[in-house]
Amino acid sequence: MPAKLRALIHSTAGHPARQVACPHCHAPAGKPCQLRTTGRLLPEPHPKRISAWAQQTACCPHCQVEPGTPCHDEHRPRTTVHTRR
Repeated sequence: MPAKLRALIHSTAGHPARQVACPHCHAPAGKPCQLRTTGRLLPEPHPKRISAWAQQTACCPHCQVEPGTPCHDEHRPRTTVHTRR
């Protein structure tokens, strides 16, 4: 893991994926995810938010794509990132 990401994980309160907006519940960057039906705040971000954060900050060791590029399987786009990313 790059030192920049390691420092970010240890210095922020909560999950580092909170730095990006959530594509699932539309929570803004820096705010926790919430349930769309009741508005209850969640302690962990939605999986799509984690995928969006990983896609923006890390290279994928599985399919060898650069940050900002979606993961793929045999040139078929994925809806989430690979687990190792």
